[in-house]
Amino acid sequence: MNIRGWITWAAVALLGASAVGGIALNRGESINSLWFVTAAVCVYALGYRFYSAFVAAKVLVLDASRATPAERFNDGRDFMPTNKWVVFGHHFAAIAGPGPLIGPTLAAQFGYLPGTLWILIGAVLGGCVQDFVTLFFSLRRDGRSLGQMARDELGIIGGTAALFGVMMIMVILIAVLGLVVVNAMKHSPWATSTVAATIPIAVLIGLYMRNIRPGRVLEATAIGVALLILSVVSGGWIDADQTLRGWFDFDGPQLALMIIGYGFAAAVLPVWLLLAPRDYLSTFMKLGTIAALAVAIVILHPEVKMPAVTQFIDGSGPIFGGKLFPFVFITIACGAISGFHALISSGTTPKLLANEGDARFIGYGAMMMESFVAVMAMIAATVLEPGVYFAINSPAGVVGADAAAAVAKISGWGFPVTVEQMQFLAKEMGEATLFARTGGAPSLAVGMASLFAAAFGDKMLSLWYHFAIMFEALFILTTLDAGTRVARFMLQDMLGNWVPALGRTSWYPGVLFTSGLVVAGWGYFLYMGTIDPLGGINSLWPLFGIANQMLAAIALCVATTILVKSGKTRYSWVTGAPLAWLVTITSCAAWEKLFSPQLNVGFLAQAADLADKLAAGKGDAAKLTQLIFNSYLDAALTAFFLVVTWVLVLDMLRVCYCAANGKEHPPLSETPHIPSRLVEDWVRD
Repeated sequence: MNIRGWITWAAVALLGASAVGGIALNRGESINSLWFVTAAVCVYALGYRFYSAFVAAKVLVLDASRATPAERFNDGRDFMPTNKWVVFGHHFAAIAGPGPLIGPTLAAQFGYLPGTLWILIGAVLGGCVQDFVTLFFSLRRDGRSLGQMARDELGIIGGTAALFGVMMIMVILIAVLGLVVVNAMKHSPWATSTVAATIPIAVLIGLYMRNIRPGRVLEATAIGVALLILSVVSGGWIDADQTLRGWFDFDGPQLALMIIGYGFAAAVLPVWLLLAPRDYLSTFMKLGTIAALAVAIVILHPEVKMPAVTQFIDGSGPIFGGKLFPFVFITIACGAISGFHALISSGTTPKLLANEGDARFIGYGAMMMESFVAVMAMIAATVLEPGVYFAINSPAGVVGADAAAAVAKISGWGFPVTVEQMQFLAKEMGEATLFARTGGAPSLAVGMASLFAAAFGDKMLSLWYHFAIMFEALFILTTLDAGTRVARFMLQDMLGNWVPALGRTSWYPGVLFTSGLVVAGWGYFLYMGTIDPLGGINSLWPLFGIANQMLAAIALCVATTILVKSGKTRYSWVTGAPLAWLVTITSCAAWEKLFSPQLNVGFLAQAADLADKLAAGKGDAAKLTQLIFNSYLDAALTAFFLVVTWVLVLDMLRVCYCAANGKEHPPLSETPHIPSRLVEDWVRD
């Protein structure tokens, strides 16, 4: 790098340090959101230019002359060399679920500072590295999945633990995502009708591209996007009609049953009919809305109104219980590091990559973009008045079901808000009420709508709000339906070892049976979350965060093992350091969720308190009995995830010790080098 280059990057480093310092050291005064954008852009640019280049050149040693699985197994269906820009778009759409939107929004209860710092640091040193190395090692192993790589590199113990752990993690992940979208739609005819309309729209586009006008992709795209926008507008008409709005006004349990039915249909219907067109259309909505949000933030550069740190770092938070450490790190999952990404990086993406040299751009770069989405979500949440933010996100079981009681309690925390203020805001957003709309999605939609209205038209606030709700719902339902199908494939693989017919995806009775089991698993947690007096998110989101971060630990265990077995022990800190951090925070969080005496934290404490109420005859006996069972079940799942993680860690240490000392261990499963024969210019770009 020449002198000009050094000067340029030194200036970027100085600007980034100033922005991060301004965010971290600011106290008592409002701070402009442009500092967040500046800090993020500088940190990501430095991380990609220097750290990812080091990992690519020294640790992994990318080889562009090596044939990838896409080239060697090209079948035109699963394995197919694809332009790197197309693969980047696919990979980003697959990993960019609701996590980077919801996690930062919920974590804002601690203030803007802790979450923002973790998003920036965690992504550059942890999340981007995990995605990158997992993609690379899968490329070198014929595109194998994470579970397959764990079985090959660690052996039967670690592989079996990883397989069952991943399956259970998928169940929790899907349940939480369903709960978020249910909480956004309950008693909101506008939101419910809009989201419901996206299903027939997806089916129509699927039929259009396959039967009506095959090959007319641009036509189908234009029609689909236009219909999605029309669904938002027509939702307002439905909401204004007293007869029609009753058809779409449902409570949480009713919506949960509908989501469960949708998940089953998405898992068993042909992929071209519902899943593929929905994912395709949602990609346009994701990228377009994210770009518009970024433009709005740059144009308006609003002041952040949430304090840097709130009093809730002590664990008394109303949205979810637990102290700043370790719960901020498991609440912000996908924005910093997400184990779910490892399933994509070892799933479809390595089967499409035409050039191994592009693994850095795809693996590290796409995660960096998702982290930037998380920064914008943090901005959208924290530009709200803190009182409004807590009124929307705090469950009725914490602040009270009565509006006057809720605002009195929230104002008593030092975040003033009035009933009139919330009523006016709800009317502006086209909602009956915004109190106790837990899950993060409604408050994020309010923040996004406020920014969009100020930047692009303040006469359409309610339209912007419901557009944001649809945008979030598309994020969530895309991951929900794809996750259900992936979990069904995993279950079929497992059951196929005992009943071969169940392992055949072409045998429809097996498809129906395994889809029913998967949907029943996550559907149970979803339904129970809707009747939880604390809103469900209070218990399920921390469980989701723990499970997701433990899945990331599984991926880093596999990566660290491969580095040591490859003779690169001196570089094992690249994956070993984030692994040690994840194991620490997830173990601490799991221990807290199991044994904390705080009722808003410890599952066992919650069960004991509910048992006391049941014995004293306080409350509905059937409901209390169910909630007691749920608390014990949540505790059992937390313990299971903790055990699985430590089994993987100990097995990794065993294999690494054997490899370093010349003892017997599973051999490397890397495939031999085969020169690439692809010579097209687009491959070599």
